[in-house]
Amino acid sequence: MKKIFITTFLALLITTNFTFGQKRVDVGVDEQLGKYIPDDARFVTSTGDTVNLKSLIDKPALLALVYYECPGICSPMLNELAWTIDKVDLAPGRDYKIISLSFDHREKPAIAAKWKKNYLESIKKKISPEDWIFLTGDSINIKKVTDAAGFYYKPTKDSQYVHPATVIALSPEGKITRYLFGVTFNPFDVKMAMLEAKAGKENPTISKVLQFCYSYDPEGRSYTLNITRIIGAIMLLGVGLFAAVLLFKKRSKTTE
Repeated sequence: MKKIFITTFLALLITTNFTFGQKRVDVGVDEQLGKYIPDDARFVTSTGDTVNLKSLIDKPALLALVYYECPGICSPMLNELAWTIDKVDLAPGRDYKIISLSFDHREKPAIAAKWKKNYLESIKKKISPEDWIFLTGDSINIKKVTDAAGFYYKPTKDSQYVHPATVIALSPEGKITRYLFGVTFNPFDVKMAMLEAKAGKENPTISKVLQFCYSYDPEGRSYTLNITRIIGAIMLLGVGLFAAVLLFKKRSKTTE
């Protein structure tokens, strides 16, 4: 019985893509909670000024890793972020700031300025241009930040990118405290993420579940439910419960 259990468990581990130790991520997010944004990453603002990213984070911040000319999920995510700014019970600039950073090194400040204007004009709440910063940069500095954040993407044959959708909460010291996944945000979750970031509190919430249950669909540039992984997880849970029952019965007989 013990050999059967071990064999079944190992087989399920393989089929559900679990790994213990270092895992390789091609496209997706490998959470780096508690890690810090690099001190030496420099970017260019929408007005053409060169800035140190870390120096911009003097209060809780939402960091959106996107590319502005994305034909897929970036625009819906930034639109949702603009909508959330209006709904969340915090004041941009006073309580937090937003930073959009393009991971496409081909994009320049003029593109960032165009999209910044569009998004700021869509917000009803009073917001200063300094409260939502749009950045571009070279590939070296971009890689510093994306690697530090555990944000992985790759180019496609049509010169676009396959990438995840996430907004990262940062403490005033630049520490990664939370990931908000997807292209829709609950204003309460965003508020809590900013309050937690202010306190320097790390909170993964259910992000690991979302990352595990959903896979990015390169064709549709959207997240799709990964049935195989979910079934595999349920089977693993079943095997674990079965093993626990066997051990419990064995112990009961021993005590008798």
